[in-house]
Amino acid sequence: MNLLIKAKDIRVEYVGRDVLDIDDLELYDYDRIGLVGGNGAGKSTLLKMLLGEISLPDCKISRYGTFSYIPQLDETVVEKDINHVLTGKLGVNQLSAQTMSGGEETRLKIAQALSGNVHGIFADEPTCHLDRLGIDFLISQLKYYSGALLLVSHDRYFLDEIVNKIWELKDGKIIEYWGGYSDYLQQKEEERQNQTAQYELYIAERNRLEQAAEEKRKQARKVTQKEKGAEKKNNSESAGRLGHQKTVGSKQKKLYNAAKNMEHRLQAMGDIQAPENIRTIRFRQSKSLELHNPYPITATDISKCFDDKVLFDKVSFQIPLGKKVVFTGNNGTGKTTLFQMILDREPGIYISPKAVIGYFAQTGYKYNHNQKVMEYMQNDCDYQVSEIRSVLASMGFSQNDINKELAVLSGGEIIKLQMAKMLLGRYNILLMDEPSNFLDIPSVEALQALIKNYTGTILFISHDKYLIENTADIVYEIADGTLKLAPDISSHNAGPMPRM
Repeated sequence: MNLLIKAKDIRVEYVGRDVLDIDDLELYDYDRIGLVGGNGAGKSTLLKMLLGEISLPDCKISRYGTFSYIPQLDETVVEKDINHVLTGKLGVNQLSAQTMSGGEETRLKIAQALSGNVHGIFADEPTCHLDRLGIDFLISQLKYYSGALLLVSHDRYFLDEIVNKIWELKDGKIIEYWGGYSDYLQQKEEERQNQTAQYELYIAERNRLEQAAEEKRKQARKVTQKEKGAEKKNNSESAGRLGHQKTVGSKQKKLYNAAKNMEHRLQAMGDIQAPENIRTIRFRQSKSLELHNPYPITATDISKCFDDKVLFDKVSFQIPLGKKVVFTGNNGTGKTTLFQMILDREPGIYISPKAVIGYFAQTGYKYNHNQKVMEYMQNDCDYQVSEIRSVLASMGFSQNDINKELAVLSGGEIIKLQMAKMLLGRYNILLMDEPSNFLDIPSVEALQALIKNYTGTILFISHDKYLIENTADIVYEIADGTLKLAPDISSHNAGPMPRM
């Protein structure tokens, strides 16, 4: 094995908080690492420091190899056309960077990294903007890549397929776990269970010591009261009184000392933190928003063309009430267009008159920057403050975050806030376009739980395999102008097969 990077004293502080506080870090040529952590944990910063794009005077980083870097899409603009050697790689041909879509630009950056003769590849959310075909092709390429990999990704399936080690970045420190992402989850659950057991033992022992100490103090107080009574009775017998007082005082002192010893043992126990509670939210809808139509959205022989490209050709479908329905397909097949057609109620699309639709599109949001988070969440919302706090906490918002103004939130935090607001809004149908994009893994898992527990109907677009498998009742695939039901999910469909 060959050492590729050795780093010491990685320290980054931001607004009085330690973003990175790592004493030692090593990367070897055999490493295939998934770097995970919450939004703002410092994952992208760590990648850039290890690559030398960010340098600090007290941080010592030695590099013994060369590396390619795939940054997040919005960080750089590719200035040159793709090399002819890469033609066809990941579906990218001779396209100018200025005319590329997000998916095409991501493919270009990946192709360039894979074609380089380097010892390792660092990537920051490489699957973002890739469709399932692109993700699967990337997985097949990285599986046969012989160098080191350090990958930041929210795609749990991608991490399971590629990495053999997880670095969890939390509170500035790295905790190492061997295996893929599912192995990491299993180890985290075992840690949580052990922490729960230790905490329960700690609470039981603390209560026992507190009760025992209080009992000793009570006994000492009883001795004091007995002493006062004995003192009055034997006031005339000086020698006898003094001897009795000495005996009682000695017993009293032993009792107080025993209580103090127990208090010292309590202090020596320290403080074991309670495991994080798994917060849940019980969604509800007012009577006025109840839908009774078994198919609140239906489409009959709808078609859509752009120039010479046919997106849909006489497509029909029915969306059952209360189901979670996902739409998949390669980039450019018309998924977002279909959602817009539903929102615009184009000819051929029937929507129940009582339907109130919420739409998450990740762009174009308008809000008052001076509003505070809780004030913003309470607007047009029927849920109690405690319920709003529960949803925000599950999405990674701390108590301090709730008191912040929207103007100071990051882009990722705004996305999570918009999503939480929509889930708690006065809607009975939700349309969500790639809701897991740009979310950290804990937030994706929280979103997964929220989607499953939501009482209304949800239509969403996604390429996240785990999100689909764990939430979708029905999966439609859009391809070649048609809409077909995915065979592996068809058993979940409570209604009749869609009409094509």
